[in-house]
Amino acid sequence: MNKRPFAPIRGIAAFAATAITLAACATSPVADEKIAVAKASLQRAEGSGAPEMAPVEIAVARDKLARAEQANAARDLVPATQLAEQANVDAQLAEATAQQQRAHKAAMEFDASMSALRQESMRASPPSQ
Repeated sequence: MNKRPFAPIRGIAAFAATAITLAACATSPVADEKIAVAKASLQRAEGSGAPEMAPVEIAVARDKLARAEQANAARDLVPATQLAEQANVDAQLAEATAQQQRAHKAAMEFDASMSALRQESMRASPPSQ
């Protein structure tokens, strides 16, 4: 007679517990967090006018974010994390580029206004004798 009737059940239970633990470890909070940060950066960049002023940079950020999400869904965690980090940096670059373009445009408009004012003031002042 078998002295350990519950030995197979214990083995199955241990295997199930190990499988559940490994499945829980398969998801990476680090990759999820990096993806969330990249999404937030992308939203800020889109709100700053990057789609119009930095279309290439924003497109690269969107592409890398999509690839990061695909890699994360496939449990390919290292590429998911790296692509999310790159998407974050690309989104920040898009936002900075958009801000730079707006600042440049504002400076050009200011220069044009100052030039027009100078010309107007020269026409309005009487010639010196």
